[in-house]
Amino acid sequence: MARFQACWRWGGRGRFVAGVLVVGLALVSSMPARPLCAAEPGSASPPTFVDLSLLVAQEYPANWPAPGFAPFHLNHDRRIGPQSAYNTDILAIDGNTGTQLDVPPHSIPHPDSKLPNAGPAGLLYTHKIPAWQFCGEACVVDCRDLVESGKNGQSPLVTQERVAAWEKRHRPLACGDVVLFHSGYSDKFYEPLPAGRRFVAQPVEGTSPAWPDPDPECMEYVASRGVMAAGTDSASMGPLPELAEPTHLAGLKHGMIWAESATNLGALPPTGAFYCLLSPKHTDGPYAEARALAITGNPLAARLIESARKKQVVDLSVRLATELPVWWPGPGSGNHRQPYLTIPLFPAPNLGTYHTSHLLDSTVGTHLIPPSFALPPAGFDDRTYPREVQGWLAEYEQKFGPRGTSDVTAEQVPLSATCGEARVIDVRSLRGTTKAATWPQSPEITVATIQDFEKQHGPLRPGEIVIFHSGYSDEFCQPFPAGNACLADPLNGKREGWPAPGPEAIQYLAKQGIRCVATDGPTLGGSEPKRALLTYWALGSYRMLGVEYLTGVSQLPPQAYFIFAPIKVKGCHGGPGRAIALY
Repeated sequence: MARFQACWRWGGRGRFVAGVLVVGLALVSSMPARPLCAAEPGSASPPTFVDLSLLVAQEYPANWPAPGFAPFHLNHDRRIGPQSAYNTDILAIDGNTGTQLDVPPHSIPHPDSKLPNAGPAGLLYTHKIPAWQFCGEACVVDCRDLVESGKNGQSPLVTQERVAAWEKRHRPLACGDVVLFHSGYSDKFYEPLPAGRRFVAQPVEGTSPAWPDPDPECMEYVASRGVMAAGTDSASMGPLPELAEPTHLAGLKHGMIWAESATNLGALPPTGAFYCLLSPKHTDGPYAEARALAITGNPLAARLIESARKKQVVDLSVRLATELPVWWPGPGSGNHRQPYLTIPLFPAPNLGTYHTSHLLDSTVGTHLIPPSFALPPAGFDDRTYPREVQGWLAEYEQKFGPRGTSDVTAEQVPLSATCGEARVIDVRSLRGTTKAATWPQSPEITVATIQDFEKQHGPLRPGEIVIFHSGYSDEFCQPFPAGNACLADPLNGKREGWPAPGPEAIQYLAKQGIRCVATDGPTLGGSEPKRALLTYWALGSYRMLGVEYLTGVSQLPPQAYFIFAPIKVKGCHGGPGRAIALY
């Protein structure tokens, strides 16, 4: 514990540009991984975003197969049509699903529990891990020779000698490094069921060899070097059959965190890539579903690595808890979406608590809004909208042209599309500018608001992430009943809504080359139904992305790099995740 304390761009309405390359979404998802070479010191190369996360879907072996863990489930709750202008989803997901984050309370009991192995690290839940610990320089240790080299039900062991040999070949490990054990296991065995049983179920049953992993001595050695984060492309950071918990304890007792079930680690150089692991901010979560990514190419990768080493990282994500207004209550009665729920699964006697799962809407907390959230698929008959919405659509198309269509869900959105230089537009002065007679209404962020910012701070540049800073979530994301002031009261006309852009502002941003817009209000649409829908239609039709419900934006200095990543769920029309910024 002492060590822990110290130490896309779219063009027009149909052409997609990722970084400096013109590619289609299908091409992005189908490109084979290839090893990248670390840039020479002082050399410049364009940034490349590398997805290190497994696809979460019901037909994949995304869940831990032990009895008691509920299977992952995606419920397409509402579809655009007579009952809804939006596509919404409900996720049933626990923190051992897909690529995942382990934090100390996964194995370390609360210090007051008087249980074996209890200690201060038992307080470091997913919502308390400092933002700097989620990222650093990727140090990739090659373990590919160990795949399938063990007996059925047994893991080949990664020893400290292998890590020491890596250090001799490259450089000593240190705080700010992230040690990634690359065996290629998930690349080889994570595939649709029933073949996918080879990934976890068969090794656990003892009917096939288990995954390679570090033994406890290796993990102790890594921790002794000051390393506070690690990762593996195995199904768990724990060798079968008997060393899983000892290996967990060896690292987690020092305050370490790590990724399990990463993938595509072979696309990274041994050193020099910036690595990041992001998860929803579950209160008191001992583990969490997560998204792992890396960025190669200097000067960006080197700059981000340096910021991580200096711990110059800000967490911009709201905390998820049942007592907080992090889900959509809707106006009136019966118009709410799935509340955020923590569900006890079964006891964990070694921790004095329960293993848990979550039931949540796909737009809970800090989350992604992809184009398909408000855009229907191609061939949709607009006459199936409610009559009122048909009128709004006619008005929108008269002013902005045809509303688009889309089937782009969260997993299709390239990571590069939600990461970039942050441009924070202060809209705090708009709060308190509406009259009660106009509620439910949000103060409107207009084209003039944005242009005033550009006059003072310089023009917006293509690829930047525009963040609207109202301070709204800082003030109103409070436990109930006070939390009703955040969403329920504005939606029901009892108070003013949060500042939000109108469709004209979105159109203007699109013309400036902005492809991702974020806000520290609960939504980009605001509290008035018509204007909200027109704003979302504009976002989708201009192929723009939204990141909603940030917090703590006032912590950002003038120059910062924004990173957001949603959970990689197949077919999801939203995307819970976490946002950070490095400066």
